[in-house]
Amino acid sequence: MLGNDLIAGANAAASYAGLTARAVYHLVEQGRLPVIRKGKRLYFRKSELDAAFRSGTANG
Repeated sequence: MLGNDLIAGANAAASYAGLTARAVYHLVEQGRLPVIRKGKRLYFRKSELDAAFRSGTANG
């Protein structure tokens, strides 16, 4: 289900990924984390976060 896959906000994504919110914002700014922008809100897909960290995209 798509609804179960969405995470609203950098703080929630940081908790899910074991990072700080600041680190999430930094990775988003660098284009290393996939994000959906709706106005000023950021949304993340758990599946895409998992894939980014599994592939090492977010780690550098």
